[in-house]
Amino acid sequence: MSRGTLLFLEDDQDLQSLVCAYLRERGYEVESARTVKEARNLLSLIRVDAAIVDGLLPGMTGTEFIQELRQTQPTLPILFASAFWKDLKSHDQLTRRFKVSRVMHKPYTPQELLIWVEQVLARRPPPLPPKTLAENTRADDDLDATLQALRAEYGTRLAEKLRELMAAMLRARAANPEALEEAYQLVHKLHGTAGSYGFHAVSGAARHLESLLKPAREVKGAVDWRALDAALHELATVARSIAPTSPAAQAPGAAKTKAPPMEVEPRGTVLLVDDDEAWLADVERMGKERLLRVVTARNADEAVAEARRQRLDGVLLHVDLGGKEGGFPVAERLRAEPELRELPLGFFGAGGDVTYRIAAIHCGASLYLPRPFSAVELSEAVERMVAARRPERSRVLVVDDDPEAVRALSAALTSQLVEVVGLEDPYRMVDVLAEQRPDLLLLDVEMPGPSGFDLCRIVRSMPEWQSLPILFITAHTGVEFRVAAFQAGADDYLAKPVMREELRARVQSRLERARLARDRAERDVLTGLLLRRPFLEGLRAKLAEAQRMGRTLALGFLDVDRFKKVNDTHGHLAGDRVLMQLGRLLTARFRKEDLRCRWGGEEFVVALMGASAEGARDILARTAAELARADFEGDKGEHFHVTFSAGLAVAPQDGADVETLLRVADERLYRAKAQGGNRLEG
Repeated sequence: MSRGTLLFLEDDQDLQSLVCAYLRERGYEVESARTVKEARNLLSLIRVDAAIVDGLLPGMTGTEFIQELRQTQPTLPILFASAFWKDLKSHDQLTRRFKVSRVMHKPYTPQELLIWVEQVLARRPPPLPPKTLAENTRADDDLDATLQALRAEYGTRLAEKLRELMAAMLRARAANPEALEEAYQLVHKLHGTAGSYGFHAVSGAARHLESLLKPAREVKGAVDWRALDAALHELATVARSIAPTSPAAQAPGAAKTKAPPMEVEPRGTVLLVDDDEAWLADVERMGKERLLRVVTARNADEAVAEARRQRLDGVLLHVDLGGKEGGFPVAERLRAEPELRELPLGFFGAGGDVTYRIAAIHCGASLYLPRPFSAVELSEAVERMVAARRPERSRVLVVDDDPEAVRALSAALTSQLVEVVGLEDPYRMVDVLAEQRPDLLLLDVEMPGPSGFDLCRIVRSMPEWQSLPILFITAHTGVEFRVAAFQAGADDYLAKPVMREELRARVQSRLERARLARDRAERDVLTGLLLRRPFLEGLRAKLAEAQRMGRTLALGFLDVDRFKKVNDTHGHLAGDRVLMQLGRLLTARFRKEDLRCRWGGEEFVVALMGASAEGARDILARTAAELARADFEGDKGEHFHVTFSAGLAVAPQDGADVETLLRVADERLYRAKAQGGNRLEG
């Protein structure tokens, strides 16, 4: 029995295939249309219970079609999907003026879409027919297999889509406005659909390029091709790192790509436990391409033996190892080993329903991945495990005019991983934010002078603090307060009297989520180092701190020698491995308080707090020697070595501001390159 008929208006055929397969399996009849004309024809022939409309359609916007639809069907539930329309004003316009039932932001998953469809139709799912558990399990497995096959097929076509986009961008360079529009449409689809299929890194890179193309196609005049080319290169790098997930790629005996030898230090070591030999080999290959060391085991005994033998950053277990849910007992065996109790643990599998995930959490897992997963997903998982093994200390700023409250909150939150800074004068909050750079803000609502609402609005008006987690502490819990709190920009609130356990739990949850979001937004996907903007923000803060304390600050500008030749001779993947290894060295060989940045291309910048010129030269020279000893392997199996040159500037003698220090270090780097490279000047 059908649960309802849906119109799905979306011009991306890949997204149509994914969503329609999922919704039909869940009992809905789905009528798909790729153009407004097709949608009109369908609506003239059949009655639908709801419509799903994309925001960007060929020849017409989604909102224009909805306006037209409202003339004949004023009460039809409509779900509006778009990568834009994300502000409150736009949401108000869509829901009030166009009577949209739900605004969905791309990329969305089929599961999310199902939730909103059921909500707008206000129908409870019909009871399951009297099938056996095995029959229901087979049905779920069949759906998973269908979705995985669609995902694998989409993954194999990413290279083709990338070539099509690059061709359009090339034509657009020849002052072809139609090609620029074509490129925008292609990357818009890639942003939404790649994310829906689970290729989140590709979706994120496409979103960045889309944000640059949108104004370029709308404004006549000069186009910033340098920024567009950099964003396109980033997208190409991420897309090319997606490993093929077709059955042929996983078959025993499939050709394996050679990767760099282990003389190059890995970014992390993970134990992969599965009984599928071909899949283990495939993940080993993916790991080597991303400078990750993948240790494999085929059963519980091998897993325990490997975990005892070496230091690991984490374990990834197949949930159905050796049979249904066989991975969970293996996890329990690993956790029974005293030295492995704190080891980060993750699961992967084709089945990822709530039952599996709950069991995984009970086993102590912090990750659950699809199977098969991509090289990017593997890399992100290992990076998260590495970060969990080396937790960073967070800083919380508490603003309350009551000194007793400040002391009580500080005592409750302070730990080895959390530092608390108290502030009793709300008028100094802006200055203290700049001085302390907190990771979370706790605000009392009722204070003399500016209220917590006022302070929250001030923070949200400052671009650099718009993503800072803010929690209110209040005696009010009514509807009016909650509305006002969230309108002011708060993320959460705690009711007085505050329970110690609840305070810690909420603060830790917000800190962890903020850290993960910050890492994704601020770090280069290839090297794991800071991007230019967050690096400059941190550098200005470090320099101000150094000046206040009368300390030095050393700044090093690094450039890989003859890097274009590396790419041209040994291949772009080999070039990526060089950049990843240098990023790894800069992360591992410098102190935690030092700043490291991928400035762009093959250029890097490091800032060393309190370092003298002699001390900075020494550590840069040791890093250069270590990189020179690393043995890299090209895409055709040939071996090669690389070096870097560097220019060094030290504050205050070489400059008292960031711009001067960067200019001096860059000039000295240029001098080092002009003298043949593999040198340090300054």
